[in-house]
Amino acid sequence: MKKILVIQNKRIGDVLIASLIADNIKSIFPDAEVHFFVYDYTAGVIENHKNIKKIVQIQEKWLKKIPNLVATALKLRRERYDIIFDPYAKFQSRFICLFSGAATRVGFKKRPKDPLLPFYTHSVNFLEEKTQICGKSIEDRIHLVNSAFPLENPIYEPKIHLTPQEKSHPKLKSYQTPVVMLGVLGSTPQKSMPYDYVVEIIDYIIDKFKVKILFNYAPHQKEEALKIYNACQNKSAILFDIYEDSIRGFIQLMNQCSLLISNEGGAVHIAKALKKPSFTIFSPYVLKSHWASFEDGTTHTSIHLLDEQPELFSTNREERKKIEQNPRMLYEQLTPQLILPKLTVFLNHHLTNEKAKLD
Repeated sequence: MKKILVIQNKRIGDVLIASLIADNIKSIFPDAEVHFFVYDYTAGVIENHKNIKKIVQIQEKWLKKIPNLVATALKLRRERYDIIFDPYAKFQSRFICLFSGAATRVGFKKRPKDPLLPFYTHSVNFLEEKTQICGKSIEDRIHLVNSAFPLENPIYEPKIHLTPQEKSHPKLKSYQTPVVMLGVLGSTPQKSMPYDYVVEIIDYIIDKFKVKILFNYAPHQKEEALKIYNACQNKSAILFDIYEDSIRGFIQLMNQCSLLISNEGGAVHIAKALKKPSFTIFSPYVLKSHWASFEDGTTHTSIHLLDEQPELFSTNREERKKIEQNPRMLYEQLTPQLILPKLTVFLNHHLTNEKAKLD
């Protein structure tokens, strides 16, 4: 029986996408035991996954200390893994690969012309461009497996596995109108819209549709989310105090919502894995081709400033320098006036309850 480790020390969306490595490698080795090595705050997204036997959780700050990294590498070496996949491909994961003793170590090169170093037995280049509707980030993970173990029927769609108890999460069951989850803040300031834009979008949705808006934000963002809430006009339609402080709790809440509107990030990938419609507002600094997965213009759709105003991305050197000195400049160009027409079409399509539709 093969023993396989996947190292994905990154954020929630990355871990969910990397779960496809487990799905695909199990199609090659059905009896294999697959372990995942992840940061503790991301583990919930792969709990109960049918193809993952064990989740090895680690604290991000703790692992950054070299003695702790060495101790972790030695501990993992004692597991005697046969195969390691490293989609993370950074110093920590490469160090673990190097000292793992695994006969097969598959990881990405940082650059196509990187020298062949001993971290991996299979050094894989990232794909130059996407060819599938799943988006490049997912396709790269499939490519990582396929480079070492050819796949006949690749699996491209990540899944979240809920228990019957989780499916019956009670917090939103009392509401008679659709509940729309809205990501009011991105995972970083660079991925977050200007607050007044968010407020304008919220006020528009509440004014035009009979829905409840459930705010989504990280625990450390509550103070900032409250600023947005306080600026909104109709607070009675906003569910601010319904909150889950764990990833697993958030997943259960998302599963009870009708759809998601959010900045690009882990919440979008979770919604898609739960088969919930999603409208993604991309930060101008995010490569849409990498992260826009399964977009068909109906169930999953998005908006990116590059699509709406491409001339902003082909400015002369002086204009580009101004933008680089003021990175918020591009995000300020992605106004509600650009977003709302597309968003209205999306909401009208998915809010099937006639009482919720646009008047």
